[in-house]
Amino acid sequence: QVQLVESGGGLVQPGGSLRLSCAASGSIFSINFMGWYRQAPGKQRELVAAITSGGSTNYADSVKGRFTISRDNAKNTVYLQMNSLRPEDTAVYYCTADLEVVAGIGEDYWGQGTQVTVSS
Repeated sequence: QVQLVESGGGLVQPGGSLRLSCAASGSIFSINFMGWYRQAPGKQRELVAAITSGGSTNYADSVKGRFTISRDNAKNTVYLQMNSLRPEDTAVYYCTADLEVVAGIGEDYWGQGTQVTVSS
């Protein structure tokens, strides 16, 4: 069974950094897309960053220049390096992936979420 396991969340001061990791495990034929969403209290879930198997990336305007998404295909892992963190970055961060368990059939998977709190 496919699982996405997130790690790296926690409490950090404004201006600090965190590195989130998300590892996909299980019987996976291919991963087409991996990314991070976040949801803050009272707000809609939003895309933070995404990366395709080809390396194309997309970022929310609010994190451009501060966050970097990367991947390790050999480990089926995606990372989110978060620098210059701000209180408004506080949210539950969710890893997501579009992957194929069966060749040619892409399905969405989600991690359990990891809390990121930016506070002095």
